Amino acid sequence: MLTEQQIQGIYVPVITPFTKDNQLDIPSFRNYITHMANSGIHGLVINGTTGESPTVSWDEVEQLVHVTKETLQSINKTIPIVVGTGTNDTASTVKRTQMAGELGADAVLVVTPYYNRPTEEGIYEHFRVTAEVGVPVIVYEIPARTGVRVSVDTMKRIMNLDGVIGLKDSTNGVELMSELVRSGSKPILCGDDAFFYDMLSEGAAGGMLASANINTEQFIEVYDRFKNGDKEGSRELFTRVAPFIDHLFAEPAPAMIKWLLVNQGIITSDQLRLPLMPASEQLKAKMDQYMVSSNAVI
Repeated sequence: MLTEQQIQGIYVPVITPFTKDNQLDIPSFRNYITHMANSGIHGLVINGTTGESPTVSWDEVEQLVHVTKETLQSINKTIPIVVGTGTNDTASTVKRTQMAGELGADAVLVVTPYYNRPTEEGIYEHFRVTAEVGVPVIVYEIPARTGVRVSVDTMKRIMNLDGVIGLKDSTNGVELMSELVRSGSKPILCGDDAFFYDMLSEGAAGGMLASANINTEQFIEVYDRFKNGDKEGSRELFTRVAPFIDHLFAEPAPAMIKWLLVNQGIITSDQLRLPLMPASEQLKAKMDQYMVSSNAVI
């Protein structure tokens, strides 16, 4: 089980490779997990938004977790596995969290309930009941996707729950994290890639970054430099990485991530499940131009 002390560094939300007929591409997934594990990351997140969780069935999540565990064992790597189990139905979230624990997940990522717009007390109760399952919970706050923004006071209550071990903060700023850190919060991971350096400066323990699927070592170096006291070097390196993040998310993720992974020979297809679409030709051209103009190595 994941502990608060282990929530640090770069956690990568993994993509879910599909074949052209929209089935799981297990050989590509094995190759991809091997690549990510060998890059020096501190954790993997299965069934997050980057993994196209809205269109992936729980049976498929089970397959992905099994393959990940087998692959890590085959290359003698021990990396925490976090599984996304959050829904906007508390009973379903509890059931998925129980099943994730049975699969051997080290922790679960539970998003603030979306779409049905519960009250603050309803949100608190959602996390309280889920945390009682006994699998460590990382709270995921992302108002742009959920339609609700949890207040600082309610988030403090949630973070104080037994069984909640940390927060992925994707609030498009540092305000929430700053308030929580000042009150002695449990670990917080940056979930909004463009704010990674700013959030490290405000006390983040690391990042859960979709961008780190590509140029992984650079993101790890940004973190390592900061942790080792080279804040200026960390800032300068992140400044060089920032334009890449902008290009990566110019269209909904993980379209560009998958296209780049195909170009690297890590997966075989950039197929996404509808309603998501592959990266447009215009964006691919812009990314190519960026890589040439910046001498980027991807």
